[in-house]
Amino acid sequence: MTSTATKLSPPGQPGWRGAFRDFTKDHGFQPLRVEGKLPEDLRGTLMRVGPVNFGVGEERYKHWFDGDGGILAVRFDGRGARGAARRIDTPSIRAEREAGRIISSGYGTAIPLWRRLTRGAKKRNAANTSVMAWNGRVFALYEGDVPTELSPEDLHTLGETNLDVIEGTFSAHPHRVPGRQTTYNFGMRYGRVTLLDLYELPDGGAARHLGQVPLPGPTMIHDYIATERHLIFFVTPLRLKIFRMLLGLGAYSENLEWLPELGTQVLVVPIDDLANPVRIETEPFYTWHFANAYERDGSLVVDYVRYPDFSTNAWLREMSHGVPSTNAQGRLNRATVDLKARTFRTEERSALSSEFPRVAPRVQTREHRYIYLGVHSGPGAQRGLLNAVAKVDMATGREECFELGDEQYPTEPVFVPREGGTEEDDGYVLAQVYDAPSDQTHVVVLDARNPGAEPLARAWFDHAFPVTLHGGFMPMK
Repeated sequence: MTSTATKLSPPGQPGWRGAFRDFTKDHGFQPLRVEGKLPEDLRGTLMRVGPVNFGVGEERYKHWFDGDGGILAVRFDGRGARGAARRIDTPSIRAEREAGRIISSGYGTAIPLWRRLTRGAKKRNAANTSVMAWNGRVFALYEGDVPTELSPEDLHTLGETNLDVIEGTFSAHPHRVPGRQTTYNFGMRYGRVTLLDLYELPDGGAARHLGQVPLPGPTMIHDYIATERHLIFFVTPLRLKIFRMLLGLGAYSENLEWLPELGTQVLVVPIDDLANPVRIETEPFYTWHFANAYERDGSLVVDYVRYPDFSTNAWLREMSHGVPSTNAQGRLNRATVDLKARTFRTEERSALSSEFPRVAPRVQTREHRYIYLGVHSGPGAQRGLLNAVAKVDMATGREECFELGDEQYPTEPVFVPREGGTEEDDGYVLAQVYDAPSDQTHVVVLDARNPGAEPLARAWFDHAFPVTLHGGFMPMK
């Protein structure tokens, strides 16, 4: 797109800074301007959730993950595209707006002690991390609280819900096991013993609390991955300073301590036998996100993005303030977990600085060949937002970047199969993109088989929308 719009960032500052402005232009579904030609068989809705307001009044949140949640959606019908964008309205978000200042502690933002004493400690549901579609319903997820239900028709907030079974928190990373026609998720509960609460959400049925599994200490787990028969967690050597949290001293992430001497525990929970998990001790490392996992000859193959430690948290904190001082260090890895020998082996499979790995939906929990993920491309790019989308062939090691153009900042890529397509790259890759030169947001449609080609189409909003974290595509019924 050619534009004469003035860049919002001062000279010498990164163009992606415009993606961290507060969003205020709520609207329902309306026609989007389409550049290029949308595939006729692309039918369904892409939904994305992320932080869209980064403070209250003159007070700013200290971490990206504290921003109030918002949802962006684009409906494709084979003829055109319609887009909607809204802020999510939980009770704690609404209370802060009404107060005109920050009154609840978040992931990386702590309220002052005097404010806590005068107003009381508040639990915060930012509803800002991911979206889950289940049995015709849509939910915004935030791992520190319960889901927030949204209207599938126009995205307005319906309210918080515990799905009649959630006893504490509900992770922002549910994973579907197609062979069981069920989605699984977890929550964390701190106490004398830190516990994983495990949940089952069957297609067409009611949610169920499966049970609990103890953890080796008060840690933080952001994501996990599933195979047909197992739930796999990497319990990294992060430990939460519980007593400081109970005293209200500091924000949650400020009380997370990296203790590499503890190592990482690979926790494998049999779905049908929660009482007998397998625990394997290995070297310290950190992970935010998984791509996929499957079972092969008595072992589990797990693809994930690996970090040497938890310093990535500082990079994420600095991002929303515009000038990160640290580099992203995530690298795509493949691990093999031998359940009989109780061993864990891992190897780097891509040198690209990357995050948000995804596979085609049809190969979830099955052996896969291709992974789509966001990457940093070019000198110095690791200090900023992801600026490219890549396709990695896990069989050959080939890495290909899709053509997006300069100063384009994409989100997590989502693969959508072509009508009748059976291969993992027979379809389209969709990504929300912040276009810094025009200060506008669009959803790009890429040909998964031709990364070097120009995008098939772009569906443009007439405004910017902050970078979202996670989402998915809901095919048209």
